[in-house]
Amino acid sequence: MRIDILSLFPEMFEGVFRSSILKKAYEKQFFSYNFVNFRDFADNKHNKVDDYPYGGGAGMVLKPQPIFDAIDTIETDETKKPRIILMCPQGETFTQKKAEELAREDHLIFICGHYEGYDERIRTNLVTDEISIGDYVLTGGELGAMVVIDSVVRLIPGVLGNDDSAVEDSFSTGLLEHPHYTRPAEFRGIKVPDVLLSGNHAHINEWRRKESLRRTYLRRPDLLESMELSNEEKGWIKEWGNNKSSS
Repeated sequence: MRIDILSLFPEMFEGVFRSSILKKAYEKQFFSYNFVNFRDFADNKHNKVDDYPYGGGAGMVLKPQPIFDAIDTIETDETKKPRIILMCPQGETFTQKKAEELAREDHLIFICGHYEGYDERIRTNLVTDEISIGDYVLTGGELGAMVVIDSVVRLIPGVLGNDDSAVEDSFSTGLLEHPHYTRPAEFRGIKVPDVLLSGNHAHINEWRRKESLRRTYLRRPDLLESMELSNEEKGWIKEWGNNKSSS
């Protein structure tokens, strides 16, 4: 995968790309990245990339010219256009499903803005996706892009070493992930559930599914609204609901 990032502050990404999983993935050539400072494409002597909004109002708006010209310099495959992603609080809320979708792409371009917003022509004539990482506003798109890139790159086959790790993540199955335990089997009087020490993988898988469902029901019941559940799973939920009512 190739990732190009348009940013006025590319140095913000250095710690993220030079640490942990992203560093290893880059060194093993699972993905490559390139920074484009779109201030370099400003067509005025002061290198301004923003201006006052037509019609008045607070804040400054990013001009279309530097962004369009910067995109024009990025080499692309004519047979398969890149996904051009605008990081924006008005965009589609980022989810694991979206991360899985983007992880199948060969080329991603991220536009990280600042100031009050973007000239609308950037949205309507250039980008393919608008993404928000939540219902709040940041000073710029860089932090959001880091979140999306980390989430996407770790899904590239081979990056995590064990591809099952990504499959079992929270939200990948539609449920929150089940609890995990490791050695020692007892710590300060708190024991690991016996089923995990039993060696019976059928029972372990059933326990994990049940605990995953329980955690989702208690913490994110909204995730269950569109999920098809077995009669047994519906029975578990009914039992947990009765216990909540009686407590």
